Amino acid sequence: MSERTPLLHYRLTTCAGPETSHGAERTGPRAERDARKLGVVFGVVIPTLLSMFSVVVFLRVGFVVGQAGLYQSVAMLLVAYFIVTMTVLSICAISTNGALDAGGAYYMISRALGPEFGGSIGIMFFLANVCGCALYILGLVEAIMSTFGVPEESTRAVAGVHQALPSGYWWCLLYSTVLLFLCFIVCLVGAHIYAKTTFIIFIIVTTVLTSIFISFFIVRPTVVILSNTSPTLNTSLSTANYTGFWLPTLKGNLLSNYTVDYTTGGMMSFARVFAIMFNGCTGIMAGSNMSGDLKNPGYSIPRGTLAAVFTTFITYNLLSLLAAWSCDRSLLQGEYSFLGDINVWPPMVTVGVYSSAMSAAMSNLIGASRILYALSKDKLFGGVLVLARKTSRSGNPWVSVLISWLLVQVVLFAGKLNTIAGIVTIFFLLVYAAVNLACLALEWASAPNFRPSFRCFTWHTCTLGIVGCLVMMFLISAIHAFASIAFMLLLLMLIHYLGPISNWGYISQALIFHQVRKYLLMLDVRKDHVKFWRPQVLLMVANPRGCTGLMLFINDLKKGGLYVLGHVKLGLLDGMPSDPLQSGYDSWLSLVDHLKIKAFVNLSLAESVRRGVQNLLFISGFGGMRPNTLVLGFYDDCTPRDDLRGQTVESTLHSLDMVSPNTDPGQQCFPFFPNVRGTEEPKDLPEEEYVSVIADAVKMGKNVVLARYFNQFDRDQVLGLGKKIGGCRGVTGPFVDVWPLNLLQPDSHGYVNICSLFLLQLACVLCETRAWNQARLRLFLCVEAGCSLQEEEEMKLRRMLKELRMSAQVQMVVWDKVVARHWQRRGRVRGNLAEGSQRLNHEEGVDHLFPNNASQLTDDYICAVNNLICRHGCPEPAVRFLYLQHPPADVSRYRNYLHQLDLLSRGLGPTLLVHGITPVVTIDL
Repeated sequence: MSERTPLLHYRLTTCAGPETSHGAERTGPRAERDARKLGVVFGVVIPTLLSMFSVVVFLRVGFVVGQAGLYQSVAMLLVAYFIVTMTVLSICAISTNGALDAGGAYYMISRALGPEFGGSIGIMFFLANVCGCALYILGLVEAIMSTFGVPEESTRAVAGVHQALPSGYWWCLLYSTVLLFLCFIVCLVGAHIYAKTTFIIFIIVTTVLTSIFISFFIVRPTVVILSNTSPTLNTSLSTANYTGFWLPTLKGNLLSNYTVDYTTGGMMSFARVFAIMFNGCTGIMAGSNMSGDLKNPGYSIPRGTLAAVFTTFITYNLLSLLAAWSCDRSLLQGEYSFLGDINVWPPMVTVGVYSSAMSAAMSNLIGASRILYALSKDKLFGGVLVLARKTSRSGNPWVSVLISWLLVQVVLFAGKLNTIAGIVTIFFLLVYAAVNLACLALEWASAPNFRPSFRCFTWHTCTLGIVGCLVMMFLISAIHAFASIAFMLLLLMLIHYLGPISNWGYISQALIFHQVRKYLLMLDVRKDHVKFWRPQVLLMVANPRGCTGLMLFINDLKKGGLYVLGHVKLGLLDGMPSDPLQSGYDSWLSLVDHLKIKAFVNLSLAESVRRGVQNLLFISGFGGMRPNTLVLGFYDDCTPRDDLRGQTVESTLHSLDMVSPNTDPGQQCFPFFPNVRGTEEPKDLPEEEYVSVIADAVKMGKNVVLARYFNQFDRDQVLGLGKKIGGCRGVTGPFVDVWPLNLLQPDSHGYVNICSLFLLQLACVLCETRAWNQARLRLFLCVEAGCSLQEEEEMKLRRMLKELRMSAQVQMVVWDKVVARHWQRRGRVRGNLAEGSQRLNHEEGVDHLFPNNASQLTDDYICAVNNLICRHGCPEPAVRFLYLQHPPADVSRYRNYLHQLDLLSRGLGPTLLVHGITPVVTIDL
């Protein structure tokens, strides 16, 4: 045997075993008649045995024993089969939890973990099969050349008459192309052709193994010539002894003796030998890939796969024991193909190598084509793989076979695949780790529909399988392991952002639900503390077409808190055939995705808006995650603007498609939301009911925010062009103005109260968000003209801001003459009341005219305050925060209350009127 033969065997066995995938999906009348005819033996046991044995059983058992010794060899087999068995248990569990389809591991992982993981693993599995096919074809060519090829000049003297094939790179490429074309013809005709030859190949491999076991007992001791090219030896040829069963030989092979590998010149170690040996333990998914042809997959896969794993484990251990008992260590270390030298008929082992290599190449080509076909059917990469979905009349995906054949042909030009073989092995291990991860995720999610008939697994076995596969990956090659994981993550991100939304179910959603429920129960409202307060907002939206600016702004204001979009649809469920809200829920979620806001959607059906808002305030949230702040749009006569006109959203949601069936399914508008209200159309909400909603929220312990002019708010312009706001020099970002005084109560001098501090806290929260971190907070303190306490008030305010760790520019504002005239008018009214005290109830009159509300404020005064705010708004702020007066107790004053709010905030631009009733700040650590 020439010196190139051992190197060939090394290349052959550095790749993981093939995954036989001739149980792929088939369509058509003929396919349906022929499908699902295989049982345990022919459908699972034989394909798995062929995949796991491959050529390792003939060429690597002696090498492992010679380097590691019998003790460590058995330990390696125990560790390797422990990892494999943990993975097999996960495969059995998933395969018995539902019907499997084409794609093998890809189908299982994608349907369990979602399209991102499934697609990325599927691509890696496809590439592993492509490279594996090329690897076995090249290995087979080198095996043929070692027997029939013309040897190099250095060994021409020992060449036989049968060695007549020309050698060289281009000749080997020609032989590889011919062999690959034969595999292509078989796969192009159909997988059933290869399935019929599987039994013949199995008989050949079984016969060869039987002859090997018999040879150990009947072949007499002999001297074997080694094909040794180790640079550590002085001669290129040496000999070793086959002693037969001899106790001193066994004792000499018990312990390890790592030496230089004569094919690579590299020093062997436990990790390297273990990595080579582990290749013979892969191929465990061949049976699960046959699920489309099995009569009863749930019955056949667990029994057949476990039987094949047990059979190969016993075979490898027996061969290790027999080799250690009968062969010198020099024979085991210096000749990979020693089994042929000691066989009763030496060509028998060569036949076994050829047949197993050809079978592995064909099964890899079939497996690659079926995986590609499954990927194309799922449309994970859009129209890129549309041609791969074409099949013949019998259901054979001939285009996928053609593409796979072309890719294998491209890989054949590499000529040497040592580097590719290593990463292919890691690809297979990564697939096995993903299968364990899928089973672990299903088990942890505790989904009621995860009820596999195979129950011999737990989350412990899944975890051990994952850890074992990852350890093996880095043990084989840390560089290749990092590269394969990075490649998988890149594919995962591409599919996540470019791939369509599937209806397979996402295990991530089940896991999130499981964890969120647990943590919500742990979120105890009795442990709430003001130090950890954050705004949790319920934004009431009548029609999202006219308030996208407000929705984006509140998304910034929430500061990581709960954000709920509420909507009330008028009507009663009585008499309706179904809930009218369900058909529009998906449209709201699509809008949330389109605006890229982090919000929940909560819809209500009620006979009035007021009752609907009450329902939402009662039911929104769970436990400690409930809205504490109600945000309403301002009640004015402004005609709303359609912010969604002409905008589209990527959608695969059925409700949008059903509402707008004539549009492009990839780009859907917002058909569910009605058109914005016209100028002459009446509002659904009367003035009194609007104020009643505010009063109801205060009674329920909720803070209230009224948002006005946010139809003028352009977030991108405010945050992106902040330097141009106002046109003033030195401006580095947008301004946020805060007026903490109750401007509708002129005799109010206090700004350190719950409502003022809440208003200040909201403004500070906004400026602390990432988008608004360049904003500058301006705080306006109103004082009387000529007041001697002006400096004292300013120092008190600055001290409070320092204690609260808030950064703001404090500006003193002097009340103007219009405000002073309000006080003069108030004195005249009091005099008139004193004169007419006999004609009306004094208690009622005073309470009616001069309570702690703004019922007797003149329009002149409120307009003067409005002008005061405008004058002190240079540069123009991005948003203003104003104090919101508590609604009056008398319902008859609601219209006047709303009128005063309108005058106060008219023309101010985006403005928030805030009424807070809960403490939100503290100076304690």
